[in-house]
Amino acid sequence: MTLIKSISGIRGTIGGAVEDSFTPNDIVKFVAAFGYWLKKRDAHKKKIVIGRDARLSGEIVSKIVSATLQSLGLDVVDLELSTTPTVEMAVVAENALGGIILTASHNPKEWNALKLLNYKGEFVNGNDVAEILDWADNGKYEYVGVDELGNYSVKNDYITYHIDQIKALPLVNTEAIRERKFKVAVDAVNSTGGIAVPMLLKSLGVETIALLNCTPDGKFAHNPEPLTENLTELQGMMLEQKFDIGIAVDPDVDRLVLMCENGTPFNEEYTLVAVADYILSNTIGNTVSNLSSTKALKDVAQSKGGNYYASAVGEVNVVEKMKEVNAVIGGEGNGGIIYPDLHYGRDALVGIALMLSSLAVNKTTLSALKSNYPQYYMYKHKIELSPKMTLTAILEKMKQLYSQSTIITIDGIKIEMEEDCWVHLRASNTEPILRIYSEAKTYEKAKAIALQVCAQI
Repeated sequence: MTLIKSISGIRGTIGGAVEDSFTPNDIVKFVAAFGYWLKKRDAHKKKIVIGRDARLSGEIVSKIVSATLQSLGLDVVDLELSTTPTVEMAVVAENALGGIILTASHNPKEWNALKLLNYKGEFVNGNDVAEILDWADNGKYEYVGVDELGNYSVKNDYITYHIDQIKALPLVNTEAIRERKFKVAVDAVNSTGGIAVPMLLKSLGVETIALLNCTPDGKFAHNPEPLTENLTELQGMMLEQKFDIGIAVDPDVDRLVLMCENGTPFNEEYTLVAVADYILSNTIGNTVSNLSSTKALKDVAQSKGGNYYASAVGEVNVVEKMKEVNAVIGGEGNGGIIYPDLHYGRDALVGIALMLSSLAVNKTTLSALKSNYPQYYMYKHKIELSPKMTLTAILEKMKQLYSQSTIITIDGIKIEMEEDCWVHLRASNTEPILRIYSEAKTYEKAKAIALQVCAQI
């Protein structure tokens, strides 16, 4: 059983012992600390927005969260089944104190989590998380009396609001999309993408939509992380029938992965690259991605006259860097698109709208589009961390072994071994593992680098 506390929220497995798993006791403690922390930062607001993906534990967790917040005297606005980016935008629209998204994102069905948002609808930063955790561990919160209990209301129209805001973006060309008459296949892993993605596509004028795993019942039909090896059904559908594009999202719809018209994977690392290419073709500016993302974004940004900057892994870190350098587009190589003209959060829905606009305006296909980009190959590996393994010691030893290489230490260590070749080692924010990502001009070389580092560890 697992309970992880990081900038990615409070995440754990359902069932098990208190303080070792995502139990009702732990949910109450962290929600109470977060809600009380929000109250102390702004005594004039009482509203907090919540929403959830469709995983099996979601409804129970939602009831616990709502009751705890009301017990603090906060008014809960519940979006019920929703998406992470939708909740983020609703926090701002409701002028709320903050928000909580109930989702473990790409983790399997055993997991759930509390993603904590500030009044901007953005993830709370590392310093704030540390303070909230301290308040939780030391019981620094108080509940209100019976006459001051908070209210509870449900609002189910925010996905429509989200879509309307996307369509209002200047670079979302609804007319071109409608005229192109796209045929689209969608795999939403039986979560809330099954609600939001078809709604978006229909609103953009897409008439031919084939739905795969789009019943939001939380019964994940495959591993919910939208990686190529988990999307065999979608790939089979693309090969058997004629579609222009295949779309896959994770359970909370903040990651977008595409499948080409010929059934070949577009690769989640290139989702951001392609969207950035479209944005930079219309607006020259800076781009940001995390250290574990493909070098192709840097190449494309520089070819368009923009600059590229790297951040530590984690949405909050990417957003902070984007604000610092005034980036026009950014995100993470896992299919996470952050488009600040809409909001500062990873958003698969805006990614879909921008990708379809790019394909329609440029009258091209996904496979042709990808062939235009520098081709890199990434190998992703992980090592489970036992309590006896000291990550700091491991990283220090690796720095010694590769002291002749360029080493970046803003998040674990990234070793730039030679031109177009790197490996990144860091502790996961969402699982008790050490992630090892490598990239090179060939898959074989990328894999060899990662396995060499694993052997050394």
